[in-house]
Amino acid sequence: MTDLRSPEPAVAPRPVASAPTPAPGRPGLNAGVRFGLNGALLPASGLLIAFAVWWVTARLELVHPAALPTPGSVLSAFTDKPDKMLQHTGSTLLEILIGFALSAVAGVLLGLSLAASRTVERMFTPLLVAVNAVPKITLGPLLVVALGWGQKPILTMVFLLCFFPIVLSTATGLTTTPADIAELVRSWNASWWQAFRKVRFPAALPQIFVGLKVAMPLAAIGAVIGEFQAGESGLGYVVTQYAGIGDTATAWAAIMLVALVSILLYSALVFLERLALPWVRETTSTR
Repeated sequence: MTDLRSPEPAVAPRPVASAPTPAPGRPGLNAGVRFGLNGALLPASGLLIAFAVWWVTARLELVHPAALPTPGSVLSAFTDKPDKMLQHTGSTLLEILIGFALSAVAGVLLGLSLAASRTVERMFTPLLVAVNAVPKITLGPLLVVALGWGQKPILTMVFLLCFFPIVLSTATGLTTTPADIAELVRSWNASWWQAFRKVRFPAALPQIFVGLKVAMPLAAIGAVIGEFQAGESGLGYVVTQYAGIGDTATAWAAIMLVALVSILLYSALVFLERLALPWVRETTSTR
């Protein structure tokens, strides 16, 4: 039999509520606030916590006052002789910059040589490891005997401390080019120089900057160690001279200036990296 019942009306699909469109915001403002928080407020908070722990430790005399004066005493020691302290800071800063620049140039060039030739890598890698394994402070008296007093042994000490991480990071960066990119360059029949200039060296720059950032604080350490042994000026010289006469507050003021110089130079290097490699933050995950 024919079904004479009228067909049921089609039920129209219920509209799906769309997600609310976010109101137009100001991403630049949010990014600026986030950068200001991470770039200034959080580091300052960490320093304040460190100084608070220092003040409590010194105030309660958990460490002998002759070894650890209060932060106020250290500040007073600096304000009593600011011109002299800043003059010594300038000497140490100059030694750090010159030694770091020399080690950066030599380290990158040797890293290029290690990456370009397997023979050179096998020939010099054990020697580099051996030199890096020697405690540099033990070389201080020998450097004074060989080079005399003044900046030469100090710059040599800075060079020896900074050299190895720069060489290692450069060689690692140049030998870890992504395989797909290297294959693409070979498919274009690019010359060795074109591949190096356009692909391998730019791809290695993040690793090179890692080595430079590791070496920068080491440069300050090398300058101070060199001034301990052969310095006639500089913050390391101040530490040895004033600690020897029992003025530990001035010695700690010099130590704090070394730390401040290291922080400023490291921050400048991080800023330079962001300017030179803006694509790194765009192509890698961020926290």
